[in-house]
Amino acid sequence: MQLSEPELRRWGGAIGKAVGLPVFIGLRGELGAGKSVLARAIARGAGVAGNLPSPTFNLLFRYPADRDGHPIYVVHMDLYRLATAEEVWELGWEEHLSEDQIVLVEWPERAERYLPEDRWEVELRTVRGDPHLRKVEVTRIGHPPALPTFPLSLDAGGGG
Repeated sequence: MQLSEPELRRWGGAIGKAVGLPVFIGLRGELGAGKSVLARAIARGAGVAGNLPSPTFNLLFRYPADRDGHPIYVVHMDLYRLATAEEVWELGWEEHLSEDQIVLVEWPERAERYLPEDRWEVELRTVRGDPHLRKVEVTRIGHPPALPTFPLSLDAGGGG
């Protein structure tokens, strides 16, 4: 499936609003593919307000959110700068995977052997010849909660 950036944001907003908890979503793709765009849209859809900086240098941000009157958390990790997979434990990896929250991880391949059995993998790639489109491939691994599907009335406007 190919999505424009506004469509990607709408889909992310729908995920944040509707996905069951807990959920782990690995965001894969080269630099500039849209991983942070999608992560921010999911966080916004879940009710996160305020600034949402990239966790590239901090590695992890944990945001309180209000999703339809229910307090939840959105965890956004960027593992790009990890030297070894074992460094995920310093980020509270096990704690984040066991709580009732949305966990979004950019560059999950840096911690491949520690990824949860039940998760989503979203691969984003730029479309050659059109810098405004992203190729999106979604893989369900194990039994994570269902994601809103795309195209999900993307031309209808709602969401992130």
